[in-house]
Amino acid sequence: MTREEKNQAIKELTGVMNDTSTIYVADIAGLNASETSQLRRLCHSHGVKLSVVKNTLLKKAMEKSDKTFDDLFVALKGNTSIMLSENGNAPAKLIKDFRKKLDKPVLKGAYIDEAIYLGDDQLDALVNIKSKEELVGEIITLLQSPARKVISALQSSGNTISGILTTLEKGKS
Repeated sequence: MTREEKNQAIKELTGVMNDTSTIYVADIAGLNASETSQLRRLCHSHGVKLSVVKNTLLKKAMEKSDKTFDDLFVALKGNTSIMLSENGNAPAKLIKDFRKKLDKPVLKGAYIDEAIYLGDDQLDALVNIKSKEELVGEIITLLQSPARKVISALQSSGNTISGILTTLEKGKS
């Protein structure tokens, strides 16, 4: 790879680092061609982009990025692949699902909305991260719950009051 090609690759990776809020660093070494192909298809179906990168190029791109990846540099050893997604837990779920058959990929680290997770032991925590859409949905549900209770209480009270009035009216006759 020529210096110009490396500079171009760093520039492209820097753009990716700046534009993506969820970046997983994983090791997929040891997968044969068929298994790698299966992983790539699974990634594509879940909206996750998988790329194999050189550690030195990725580190330089991270250094040039607008974001702070310093704590993630320790994960840039050995074979490295990056998994990019708009959903914070999609790559973690994908890795966990793929591991039902094999012991790869191994999570080296992740960057999710300015938080850094290091090590494969963080996989379960990452699976449980909720997406922005899920959080907004839960908040809306929580906000609607008291309003529904008030409306329900008013409706049932209204029925009770009208029932009492009807009974009293019939009693006078």
